[in-house]
Amino acid sequence: MRKSIFILLITLVTVSCKQEEKKTDVAIAFDEKSVLEQQQQHENERMRFKVLSPKVERASVFITFEEALDKFGEDSYEKLYPLVIERSIPEIQESVASGEITYREICLVYLWRMRKYEGDAETSLHTVISLNPDILKQAAEKDRMREERGEVSYASIYGLPIMLKDNIGTEGMPTTAGAVALKDNFAGDAFIVRQLKEAGALILGKVNLSEWAYYFCEGCPLGYSAIGGQTLNPYGPMVFETGGSSSGSGVAVAANYAVAAVGTETSGSILSPSSQNSVVGLKPTVGLLSRSGIVPISSTLDTPGPMTRNVIDAAIMLNAMTGEDMNDGFSFTTDEDYVAGLSDVTLKGKRFGAFNSLVESDSIYAATLDKIREAGAEVIMFDPPEDVNLNGFLTLLNIDMKYDLPKYLESTASNEVGLRSIQQIVAFNEKDSLIRAPYNQDIFKGILADSTTTEQLEVIKQNLKENGRKFFNVPMETHDLDAVLSINNYHASYAAVAHYPALTVPMGYKTSGEPVSLTFIAASREEAKLFRLAYAFEQLTGVRKTPANYK
Repeated sequence: MRKSIFILLITLVTVSCKQEEKKTDVAIAFDEKSVLEQQQQHENERMRFKVLSPKVERASVFITFEEALDKFGEDSYEKLYPLVIERSIPEIQESVASGEITYREICLVYLWRMRKYEGDAETSLHTVISLNPDILKQAAEKDRMREERGEVSYASIYGLPIMLKDNIGTEGMPTTAGAVALKDNFAGDAFIVRQLKEAGALILGKVNLSEWAYYFCEGCPLGYSAIGGQTLNPYGPMVFETGGSSSGSGVAVAANYAVAAVGTETSGSILSPSSQNSVVGLKPTVGLLSRSGIVPISSTLDTPGPMTRNVIDAAIMLNAMTGEDMNDGFSFTTDEDYVAGLSDVTLKGKRFGAFNSLVESDSIYAATLDKIREAGAEVIMFDPPEDVNLNGFLTLLNIDMKYDLPKYLESTASNEVGLRSIQQIVAFNEKDSLIRAPYNQDIFKGILADSTTTEQLEVIKQNLKENGRKFFNVPMETHDLDAVLSINNYHASYAAVAHYPALTVPMGYKTSGEPVSLTFIAASREEAKLFRLAYAFEQLTGVRKTPANYK
């Protein structure tokens, strides 16, 4: 093994014989060993990384775009930057409509930006796993089609580049879940990806995640995968956790690598990285968005969801992704327009429930509740029911994954993936554990050891759902609440088993600079209400800041 470890930087494409020597794959030396040794002093054990850059050999994601980016240049990036970076979807569409920028140029701005930061060892966030090699061609086609079709709604993702968590099936790019076992998994489009494309969205690429959606290794860092390496938080690389498992989705949105991203959640995997990276994230009611074509943990709890820089963009994304999927037993349809009526709502007269324990422990939460009261809302303090527990939660995840993952491998994974069971994956990883499972694979081994029967599982599921709903329903019904207010992903597990939606919005920053978010939780299928409340809160506070070193 080499004494010095390298971070793979920009690998440059050969565009002609004369340029071959200049534009070859290069790796710029970076003393990763020294950085990792220093990291072992971090007070948070999960931040004591063993690995930064991925150890799995793969081509640079930027090779395809080098010629186009060379022609685009720094001057074009600087000129177009104000029309794209930190702009909402309606603002960007307005700039397109006015002729100030094209969809192809929007893609080039994001590609230039990704190469600029991900191609530098000092600023790389290890966020991008793969890029769509045809994105510029597809964007040019959207520009042409727009000329033919005329005006595009400002509340539309038509022509705009989106990043996907790399457990979501996407034509033309591997769907790895961050695992070496799925390195060559060229599965087709997931149902929600087909919905996005039908709405005109461009899939820019796939982003890093906590491997196997963070149900793989015990006590390992959030945001690590063998394929993507260690995702870092732009508000404090090597200092703050990224949250997980949709780590790359949160980081990519925070660092302005795309208009929006899609994550997935079983319990906290959208809410956590959205909060840690100061972006908006929605965990919808299970079934509102299809799970078909997504590498699973639990068919009982899994759901994809949008991650964006503001509430209206999340609503636009949700509009584009909904639709009933006959291959998903939980799927349901709705005619709801989640964007409609956002601008008309206020917090005045609304009733929110807040946790006594959180007021006592978090000053930002307490101060935020005061702002909400000043806006005319009523905040009712409460303590959750004492007799509610989540006994059997991990058993539910174990047994669901024991059956759901092999189903995915058999029915959806591409033929290049020869593994068909968790037992086979564990054996495969043990052949080269330093590369494939450097932190262990204890959760996968625990799944194999769990002997819970399907009959016992059904009892566990029912008890968990009843307890999750009781946790929220008692205060909601007692105090006639519009929503319950939490912090980050603190009560994500209760919302998960209840199948209740949760929407998290930036609410501030600790003195250290670490982001903190306010999470709105409501009853099943009440996403429209959550969007209205969250939008009014966002307009009231507007606290989100761009990461200082990624402006």
